Parts: sequence; C-alpha cells; structure tokens
Amino acid sequence: MKILFAGGGTAGHINPALAIAGYIKEKNPTTQILFVGNRGGMEETLVPKAGFEMKFITISGFSRQINLDGIKQNIKTVKRTISSSREAKKIIAEFKPDICVGTGGYVSGPVLRTAAKMGIPTVIHEQNAYPGITNKMLSKSAAKVMLAVKAAEKHFDKGCDIVVTGNPVRSEILTADKKQSRRELRLDARPVVLSFGGSLGAEKVNEAVAGLIARSGKDAAYQHIHAYGRYGDTFPNLLREKGIEPDDCPNLDIREYIDNMATCMAAADLVICRAGAITLSEIQALGKPAILIPSPNVAENHQYHNAMALVDNGAAEIIEEKDLTEELLIEKADSLLKNPDKLAEYTLNSKKMAITDANERIYNVLRRVASSNKK
Repeated sequence: MKILFAGGGTAGHINPALAIAGYIKEKNPTTQILFVGNRGGMEETLVPKAGFEMKFITISGFSRQINLDGIKQNIKTVKRTISSSREAKKIIAEFKPDICVGTGGYVSGPVLRTAAKMGIPTVIHEQNAYPGITNKMLSKSAAKVMLAVKAAEKHFDKGCDIVVTGNPVRSEILTADKKQSRRELRLDARPVVLSFGGSLGAEKVNEAVAGLIARSGKDAAYQHIHAYGRYGDTFPNLLREKGIEPDDCPNLDIREYIDNMATCMAAADLVICRAGAITLSEIQALGKPAILIPSPNVAENHQYHNAMALVDNGAAEIIEEKDLTEELLIEKADSLLKNPDKLAEYTLNSKKMAITDANERIYNVLRRVASSNKK
C-alpha cells in the first residue's frame, strides 16, 4: 500500500499524521509513505526527524484584513494556489498513491483536491470539535471523513461519509500509571496541579497561574508542575515579585518545557491548560479533571469548541481568556481540589469520552478505502 499524507502549518496538524504513519509502519512495514508539506512550515523539521520522506509545495492562506497588505496577500495566495496544484499533480503522478490522507492546514487543500481529480481516493482527519475551512471544503469529495469527536459531525454536509475515530494518542500516555509517575517525580500525597500553555508559552496563562503557584509556594498545600514556555522566561521573576523563590520551594517544579508529559499528566490531580485537540485527547485517555483556557487566537475559535465538548459532558471547567484572572483560577482550582467527589465525577466522565484505539480505527479505515479502490 502507498499512502500520501498532506498536512502542516502547526504541530496539531502534523503530529496526528506522524502518529498514524508510525502506526501503519508498525502494522505493515512494507507500506510506502510520503508526506507533502509547505516549505518553511513545522513539518519541514518534524517529518524528516520522524524518519519519513517529504516533498514540498508552496502555499499560503488568505488574509481576512481589508487593506492593501491583505489584498497583496490574497493575490499571492491565488497565484500559489494555482502553482501548488501543478506541484501536487507532479508529486502524485510520480508517487502513485493508493490513497491520500489530509490532516488539515493549507497544504492539504491543493494536494487532496488534485488527488480527487486524478481519481485517487481521499480521506481527511479532523482533530477539532469545530472543523477548519480546508477540511470542510475537502469533505465534499472525500471517501471518508474521520472525526476526533462526534460534536464535529454537525458542521459537515449530511452527504459526507463520516466515522468517529478519535485522535491518535501516544502509547506512553495510554500506559502511564499515576502511582508510578508520582514515585518517579518524588511527589507525596498532597494534590498535584499540572499547568502549561504550550511549547512557546502563553502569557495570559502564565500570569493567571502565577497567583496559584505563589500561594502554594507559601502554604505548601499543593504540589505544582508548571511549564512557562520558550517566550515565558520572565515567569520565575514574576513569582519572585509575588514573594517566593521557586528554587527554594520543594513542592514547586517550574520549568520552560515539559519533556516527560506522560509522566507529569499521569501524576496530576488537576490539569490547567489550553484546549488543543491532541492535549484534550490525552487528558481524556488519562481521565484528568481539567480547567481549560482556550486560546482565542486560533482559526474559527476551535479551541473554545474543543473545550465545550468536555464541559458539556461534565468532564472539565472552562475559563475564557477574556474572563481569566488569578482570583477566578484559584477559586476554580480550589473548588475542584477540595472536592474529591467532583474530581472523581470529572475523571469518570473524561474517561467515558476517551477513544484509546484511535490508531487502529484510523488504520482500518485507510486500509478499507485503499483496498476498495483496487477492486
């Protein structure tokens, strides 16, 4: 089987594709896999690092700004849309895939549209509860539309062939154990809070969580692991301004980046974070109560919809960034951590939402679509 993947721009589009591709290679090592990405995107680094071959097209998105810069950007995008389709056609003709898989981002548009015109079956995977514009357009010609959550189904045309597969979840998340993780991190029986705003950091999240961390540094009631991100390097000084020296507080683990997320998340009693699709799938897999702070700076405000899928199922709390304050975050954290019954309820409801065999479901969909095309 020969599979062409197209997706990029953000890790949220690339990592699911890499997880799927990795699983396929485990199940069937003879499968030939090729990725198509955008030169300069995150995929240019992540895909080769994962050991997969990659080809490039040049594409950009349309600007919504009604000014001269926006008009120039849109003219450039129209030209690139035409040229990228030619580039995609050449790549597809040379590789001759049995199936093309799109995981979102600008790059998947011209690749899957061209593949469909060439008679190659296409499948898309939507990670979010509110689908992106590209995936909604591509769904009209897709053989299958794979969704992470059922809540996304209502945003697609009724004629689409939809299946809920879930998001791929890393194996280390699925096998992580709370007691073992706490031993590894040398944590005791006090409640453990894990907070982060992404690898780059989120200023508003850092500012709000600082109050909770500073209080814990003084009263030692909670143990707290926090990642402030690449652009949040002033965070330790923010804690010092609030009267604590983080290095002198053994119950605080303050760092730039969490490189052992499976261990830290498994150890936590409460997670405070953004509402990216893959993060939420991991939270559900581990059944972690969460306070979600959706980023307002994403397309179609999809993180809000992601968060509400959990909130509506009694699995998480939400604080929109416009309402976010230290005081409100502390109030919500205390109300959960001091209520074991509520934590247990959120844990149960979160686990009910989890799809832990997403890789296998996706693999089976791709295999069926590819084989049906050969008949």
